[in-house]
Amino acid sequence: MSDRPTLPEEHVDWRTKGLWWPGDPIGLEEFAARRDSLFEGPFTWPLMVLRASALERNVAALADFTRRRGLLFAPHGKTSMAPVLVRRQLEAGAWGITAATANQVLAFRRFGVERILLANELLDPRALRWIAGELNADPGFEFLLYADSPEGVGAASAAAEGGRPLRILVERGVPGGRTGCRTRQELLDTARAVAEAPGLELAGVAGYEGPLGEDADGVRGFLRDLVDDAAALTREHAVERPIVSVGGSAWFDLVAEEISGRPDLVPILRSGAYVAHDDGLYRRTTPYRRLAEGPDSLAGALELWAQVTSTPEEGLAIAGMGRREANSDQGLPIPRVLRRADGTSTPAAGVEVTGLNDHHAYLRVPPELGVRPGDLLSFGISHPCTAFDRWSVIPVVDDGDTVVEMVATYF
Repeated sequence: MSDRPTLPEEHVDWRTKGLWWPGDPIGLEEFAARRDSLFEGPFTWPLMVLRASALERNVAALADFTRRRGLLFAPHGKTSMAPVLVRRQLEAGAWGITAATANQVLAFRRFGVERILLANELLDPRALRWIAGELNADPGFEFLLYADSPEGVGAASAAAEGGRPLRILVERGVPGGRTGCRTRQELLDTARAVAEAPGLELAGVAGYEGPLGEDADGVRGFLRDLVDDAAALTREHAVERPIVSVGGSAWFDLVAEEISGRPDLVPILRSGAYVAHDDGLYRRTTPYRRLAEGPDSLAGALELWAQVTSTPEEGLAIAGMGRREANSDQGLPIPRVLRRADGTSTPAAGVEVTGLNDHHAYLRVPPELGVRPGDLLSFGISHPCTAFDRWSVIPVVDDGDTVVEMVATYF
């Protein structure tokens, strides 16, 4: 990671959600140095935090997985959009960072990222020209871009006038899925267009197996198609060691089995949700359920704390959080711990979130648990990629619930 970033000095002030700070602004490092207690410091509810021990476990787990299996790793930075976490991933050994949009590419450059893989088509001439300019201005900058159409190839070629070429990965998709060529012939036609276009370099192939859901055989077939696509690029266009880039967070074990350890390929894994993991979608689908390392290799690092504001009926409690604070696109928040007003804690066994309004959560609670107004509940989340963007600043807490760091996000 280079020293190029020109980020503003982030601070806490009256606008910071989850903190009660009516005084003068204070920088994030200065705030973290106070070592405030989560429950006695200047916080208000709801509040999203990161658990430091889980975060460290997650970063180490995928760094170790990719290193031992010979995969280059470009984790998807869209999950957190946080320079502190991106730097941590790179320092742990990640080869680069994956982006999904042109704005994310710009953000990652400001973070100081030297290798960026844009896992998407880009046809915006303004953004393409800027990227071409970055390549020409910085010999250390590496960039990869998808293409799946003549229009995409033409837009990239038009932007790359002179200087270093834009390196292109031809994308394969699946029927009914999102972007990507649907047949090998379409992929080879696009590859030929890239090879013949001025200012472009044919670098390899890429895809995303997520639309195949839980179909393991379908995922294996898709990965093998990509390997065969790469071999065709070598035969027809003399691409030496083409890149094969693939991988969400549910099938990186199969990705490793199918594309690692091959001297004829450069394998790049792009999984990103692992950095925070979760208590829902990825807890159910993590490859570590199939791997020898075991399902506890990753842990849900995000915790959303909310206060019970009302218990208007038996079996019903209302907590002060809603859609503005908690994502629900892949499942409602998962209750973890009940912290009573006297500071004692107990597992939130039997508590269930049944619905969300803008700022209210409906909870089904066992009457015997004795939930009362003023109690606090911690919740895990499902799908971290839609959780970080609701919070511009997230405290990181140790296992003693002391704030040790503050993470700013850039969505």
